[in-house]
Amino acid sequence: MQKESIREFIEFANNLKGDEKGEAQLYIDRLFRAFGHGGIIEANGSLETRIKFSTGKTKFADCIWLPPKRPGVLIEMKKKGEKYLETHFPQARDYWIEMNPETIMGEGAQKPEYIILCNFEKFIIYRYLSPVDEIYLKELPDRLTAFNFLLPNNSEPIFRNNVEEISEEAAKLIGTIFKYQVYELGQDRQKVQRFLLQCVLALFSEDFGLLPNGFFSKLIRDCLKGESSFDLFGSLFKQMASPKQAPAGRFREIEYFNGGLFEIVDPLDLDHKSLEILKEASEKKWQNVNPVIFGSLFESTLTSTERHTFGAHFTREPDILKIVNPTIIKPWKAKIEKAKTLGELTILLEELSNFKVLDPSCGCGNFLYVAFKVLKDIEFMIIEKIALNFKTTKHLKLGLSKVSIKQFYGIDIQPIAVEVAKMTMMLGKEILSAEWNKRIEPFDSLGLILDQGLPLDTLNKNIYCADAILDPWPNADVIIGNPPYQSKNKMKMEMDHEYVNLIRERYPDMPGRADYCVYWFRKTHDQLQDGKYAGLVGTNTIRQNDSRVGGLDYILNNGGTIVDAVSTQVWSGV
Repeated sequence: MQKESIREFIEFANNLKGDEKGEAQLYIDRLFRAFGHGGIIEANGSLETRIKFSTGKTKFADCIWLPPKRPGVLIEMKKKGEKYLETHFPQARDYWIEMNPETIMGEGAQKPEYIILCNFEKFIIYRYLSPVDEIYLKELPDRLTAFNFLLPNNSEPIFRNNVEEISEEAAKLIGTIFKYQVYELGQDRQKVQRFLLQCVLALFSEDFGLLPNGFFSKLIRDCLKGESSFDLFGSLFKQMASPKQAPAGRFREIEYFNGGLFEIVDPLDLDHKSLEILKEASEKKWQNVNPVIFGSLFESTLTSTERHTFGAHFTREPDILKIVNPTIIKPWKAKIEKAKTLGELTILLEELSNFKVLDPSCGCGNFLYVAFKVLKDIEFMIIEKIALNFKTTKHLKLGLSKVSIKQFYGIDIQPIAVEVAKMTMMLGKEILSAEWNKRIEPFDSLGLILDQGLPLDTLNKNIYCADAILDPWPNADVIIGNPPYQSKNKMKMEMDHEYVNLIRERYPDMPGRADYCVYWFRKTHDQLQDGKYAGLVGTNTIRQNDSRVGGLDYILNNGGTIVDAVSTQVWSGV
């Protein structure tokens, strides 16, 4: 019965002209009917949903469906044949960020788990703001399970490119090798961590075209046949670290990677068990791995005590956006909206190239990577405004993308966290560069130059190991992050007494029972220049007693302003 209704929907959709304004609502209504509802209104969905933006403007999302006690969806339609459908994701993401679900559907409503971009012929599905599938209208009868979240009975969807699932599986396999090598074989922890990160970069690189296709996977299979990973992997990693190309032999096609990760090459001689797990990891679609999940990879290398002591917890991208939106997205969108002339917009591009972001408790780099993505989106907004509003741009030479990973800074006390953060940003650069090159295709008249892959950037001076409370911070335009959150009592139990006394001496006016994260709030405020923004995650108790006095009250009493404060919130990873 469902396949028949889907066939009828496809036939109906093929007869539409694909007019975004005139036919989008009809298309959505028939889509919901095809999946077993009476229609979008009967399913208690909302068309042309009014969303009040924090800027004061009101915009309209094509469709929002927020059924109770199950995942919802936001649908954004574009005209038929829209070639660059994925470039409209920032618009849908902005709707997601700004929407108040309780205003739309009533008390208890949650933001939608899914977003669909559609141009009448193709669907791009996102889950937790990450792409998980692309399906053409003609493929719908064979790919119905990807839309299970639209069914009245709420079945679990099955995606071909479930980024989160693929990423977590890949991270789990790498984590399994780590635990086996360290806890069962007694290998040095830092050596194993560094070696596995080098393997991860190699796996990613062969899927992304930075290494010859299948090159590292072939080395793994050769090792399973009796060759040594110490020899083969070691030779590969040394060549990746060398600016001088091999004149001949197996590694002659390997380009110079740089990146700092290969400064030390000390390979492991993996046994059969580890090689089998690595082979399984190599079979994952690494081009679909989300760098943000390297937080879970980082966590898998720490004991539960270490995770708690150092506040190492993986944070989902939608939660990170709750920090990044008011501190980066909103201020920059206001600047872009205010800019009216070509000169003002090109000045904004230059200003964006000098905009610096700091996470003083960076962990695995999740906040930095999301901020990196956002700055690329902001750059695209400026370029798009130039292209759409100024036709005399033939001689404009905008060149390479203005946003670089060298604009991002991170500090963490854990050496492995620092290495994972650098890896996250390096992988992120390659992913975002590929996306960028695709996004700028329509604007070739602006003299834009495609981003290049290799060599990778060295981030040793940007992301480094230090004590963020005691050591100096680099200057930044915005400070974001999720600091460690020990209470005063747990600080004494879990941290060295000398260290606790040292930070008390450094901040003698800090009330004695203030939580550990309060020191980050204090130092962040002292570090910021006038007119700059910061966004931090804190404990619930930061609103209370000594923690409030040492943090929020201190900020207000010393020239700071608190905006977009959320009094209580369930936070991912905690």
